[in-house]
Amino acid sequence: MTIIKENAPHIHRKDSLARMLVDVLIALAPVAITAVVVYGWAAVRNIGLSAVTMLLSEFVFVLITNRIPYDGTKHGIKEQFLHGCKAYRIHHWLAPLVSAVIFGLIMPSSSDPGYIIYIALILGSLFGIVIGKLVFGGTGQNIFNPAAAGMVFAKLCFGSRYIYGTNGYVNAVTTGGTILINVKDNASILGRYASIGDVSVLDMFLGRIPGTIGEAFKFAIIIGLIYLLIRRAADWRVVVSYLGGYLVLMAIAGAFVATKVPNVNYFQFLGYSMFTGGVLFGATFMFTDPVTMPINAPGRVMYGLLGAGLTAVIRLFGALPEGVAFSILLCNLAAPAMDHYLYSSNKFTRNKLIVMGVLCAVFVLAVCLGLGFQEVVV
Repeated sequence: MTIIKENAPHIHRKDSLARMLVDVLIALAPVAITAVVVYGWAAVRNIGLSAVTMLLSEFVFVLITNRIPYDGTKHGIKEQFLHGCKAYRIHHWLAPLVSAVIFGLIMPSSSDPGYIIYIALILGSLFGIVIGKLVFGGTGQNIFNPAAAGMVFAKLCFGSRYIYGTNGYVNAVTTGGTILINVKDNASILGRYASIGDVSVLDMFLGRIPGTIGEAFKFAIIIGLIYLLIRRAADWRVVVSYLGGYLVLMAIAGAFVATKVPNVNYFQFLGYSMFTGGVLFGATFMFTDPVTMPINAPGRVMYGLLGAGLTAVIRLFGALPEGVAFSILLCNLAAPAMDHYLYSSNKFTRNKLIVMGVLCAVFVLAVCLGLGFQEVVV
């Protein structure tokens, strides 16, 4: 038997890596087009500036890693450049382009002062592509999602200057933060959700709430998700386990919130949980990244469940409002352990089912204990 070593993503279908990346770009198109229509120049700037930064970084990386080996002869800059260009393949621009579009869509529309958003986009996309990907060896060898890494870096550095959703369509917004930030202003965990009653589920679904330029438009994201599932460019196990696990945890949390917080009903809270922030966007375009998620089927289910639990816990109890990007990076760290050769088969064994059950029980217990003893302070 011959063992062949290959880098991720490990594609179990006839299509090539390039075709899979094109599928992701096609799925991102409805979200990007909607963002451009609604936000205009801000969306073009976010996507364009991120794309230029990541594409140039990838190109320089290809040139550096494909230098002419030392052979005793001095080679000029032009010769080295042309030799490096020969190693440039279609996936070298498709992969960073996908990351750039995703990163641009999960960034805000503007900042105060206005020049900060340009710095955040350049440094965030540079950090995401270089530290999140290229330092590990490039496409197929990174353990972190580049867009998530760049978003977290930019958020931690410049988040206090962000302005979300200032346009004619998002008519409920002025220059404040996202709805997730607004509900975090109250010191009480349950009191944070008192303002949900002012926003309808339909507004949340249609994107009439503050947020980043791409993640607010759920109808466009769902179109992309359906396309990815049909094309098998996204693994349904990750999507179902993540969204299902998250919905169950927030349904449990909703039982506490709806009974203790005035003006909030149970279904309104569930709608808020699903249609605000980056839950749907992350489940569609980031958690399903084939490079950073586990290879085996049980591992992907555990990956989705872990992400669901982390997202719910960070959203409910964390100091920062948005838990999706942070949970993605934490799950990226755990993915190699789920692919350990001792238990990386595709069979759902009893031990793996026990691990999944324990994982679910831990997060359910955390949510119940965290919210059960809370008092409402509105």
